[in-house]
Amino acid sequence: AVCREDGVAMPLARRTDLGDSNYAGLEVAYCHDLRRSLAHTLDGGFDFLVAPLAHPRHRRPAASALDPSAPPPAPFARSDLLLNSTQWSSQVVGKTSPWIDCDSASVPNRRDGEAALRQELMWAAHLSLHAVLLPAPSCSATNYARVVNQFLSALSSTALWVRVPVVAPEIEAAAARGEPEPSSECHRHRDPFEQWATFRALCEGHPSLGVCLDVGAALPSASEMHRWVGEPVRAVCLRDDAFVANKRGFPVLPKPHQDFVTLMMRKNVQVILRGAGDTSGVDVESETRDADVIAMDIAATSGTRNEPTPAEALRDAQTGGAEPANKHPMRAKWEYVVYLFRKIPTTTEQELQELGYRDYLQAPLQPLMDNLESATYETFEKDASKYIQYENAVLACLRDLVSDADAVAGKETVLMVVGAGRGPLVRASLRAADRSGRVIRVFAVEKNPNAVITLQSLVESEGWGDRVTVVNCDMRAWEFSEKADVLVSELLGSFGDNELSPECLDGAQRFLKPGGVCIPQSYTSYLAPITSSKLWNDAKARGGLAAMETPYVVKLHRHALVAAAQPVFTFTHPNVEKVIDNSRYCKLTFPRSRDDKAATVHGFAGYFDATLYAGPAGAVSCSIYPPTHTIGPGGENMFSWFPIYFPIRAPVDVPQGQDVQAHMWRCVGSGKVWYEWAVTKPAVGPVHNVNGRSYWVGL
Repeated sequence: AVCREDGVAMPLARRTDLGDSNYAGLEVAYCHDLRRSLAHTLDGGFDFLVAPLAHPRHRRPAASALDPSAPPPAPFARSDLLLNSTQWSSQVVGKTSPWIDCDSASVPNRRDGEAALRQELMWAAHLSLHAVLLPAPSCSATNYARVVNQFLSALSSTALWVRVPVVAPEIEAAAARGEPEPSSECHRHRDPFEQWATFRALCEGHPSLGVCLDVGAALPSASEMHRWVGEPVRAVCLRDDAFVANKRGFPVLPKPHQDFVTLMMRKNVQVILRGAGDTSGVDVESETRDADVIAMDIAATSGTRNEPTPAEALRDAQTGGAEPANKHPMRAKWEYVVYLFRKIPTTTEQELQELGYRDYLQAPLQPLMDNLESATYETFEKDASKYIQYENAVLACLRDLVSDADAVAGKETVLMVVGAGRGPLVRASLRAADRSGRVIRVFAVEKNPNAVITLQSLVESEGWGDRVTVVNCDMRAWEFSEKADVLVSELLGSFGDNELSPECLDGAQRFLKPGGVCIPQSYTSYLAPITSSKLWNDAKARGGLAAMETPYVVKLHRHALVAAAQPVFTFTHPNVEKVIDNSRYCKLTFPRSRDDKAATVHGFAGYFDATLYAGPAGAVSCSIYPPTHTIGPGGENMFSWFPIYFPIRAPVDVPQGQDVQAHMWRCVGSGKVWYEWAVTKPAVGPVHNVNGRSYWVGL
């Protein structure tokens, strides 16, 4: 958190679920008195100041170009004694000199630019600044990236934010003048995203390298802007011309700007305001409300209509409630940002529970090799939406298998729950039987001896003795003479088959009577190429080849789809093939339209869509595939399964309008199952996880 020197936090709102986006900063072109500027910034409600590390016009030659006989140069920066260490590290973001050009065609300019950049970054490290804002990379920024690379590994606590305009300045200027876009080679083939992608690639996607998006009056399409969700955007800098005046003269953002800023706030991105002149003449009456209503909304969303913001509370304490005569000139814009922030819907209870799992890589379960712990069972059992679907599937199945007349006559249905855990599917099946008026006898088969203790306790405490028989055995080894009418399981993984549901159910289907039913009846996996620098860097940080060839279960948050998901593998139960072979291969083409802008693939997101049961009495599904994601009765998403992430060893840049082609294999060997995957378009990459060398699931 960013705090004042006196320890009073100054967030946009009292929320703990949106991370760094609670805090807003102010960028200034220059400041004569840093201490006074910082105090004025904090008094205006802001949390940190973005200020130059050196005077913006202080051009200075490299040390190698200095005349040895000349007097020593004056200090290029202010003394570090102006602020204390806490202020430097939490309330100031440094900004390098705008004249620096490490790729200048002029040798002296390039030499001086390199030296100045190194000098200023060393000074920032000395001050322990939280971050330094770097200039936007040009079309050719190789030398610039080389210099930055030298510091990325050396800076222990200081992040580097690269300023990237959402629209190329030359294109934005031409549009403002009503002229066509520039036709230079650079602008025909590169948008700011591509320039950033090149710069990021030269720096190997270092986790300390982030983006500060520079947003002005012009904004690309929503699909173009959404590409940035998967990139390491740390801040959005709103220029003065991004704001327009409503009919009462108050600064507001047009609707597309509102939507994008709100989206980035929800992704824990900070907002920085930067003033640069006036903008007027744009009518956005239909998109905004006047400042009086905004002020009322701010108060209302604070919990109490008259509750002051933190900055207002501090002002009231200092002035007795009177508006200060020296009101900060950016205060109105800050209040508008507060308004947007507090309009973000309150986080639901389920979302709060999932916060710790957002973009957190977890190894998939090994259910056949390991016994689950009590806490894992408890987490799964909280997912009411899943068990409602299973209950409805069993209900429809029983109604189709047993007619009303047979039900009245007391016909019994034998139902086996394989992989019964601590009994949630047993409960769901018994409830379905009671609702349908059918008589069932349940065999709960579970290999985990610890879970069996719970099952046996439930049989006694719930009075299930005449309806439920507990069997402590691996379903693949159990020998039983009586056949079942229905086989129920929840062996699905995040990719459908990745927890060996096909192998388990193929082995257990010998328990079924002819014409018996499996729940689920079928499931299909899906795969989509995604941009997510966070996931890729986290996998890389684990070290070694194995980390980049292991699929991870993850609650996706900071990611963007590069193309729509495509179906991969489908499994059906019971499996009626004479020779059962669960190995699979699929060549996938992810089409992109000619207008789809350049993007970067950091790996693939995997999902599944399962048909639990489909028959005359109804069809019931269970899905984490986004278009068909199962929704609970309260509107909450089913959370038992997060998507699966397949990383790739090196990010792949996808040019505008080009498709992505990938290959996926499901391999079955002696005692194990594993996946292999590869990208072959737009660039050919290696086959990952050959022979299951890095990751496999044990049979």
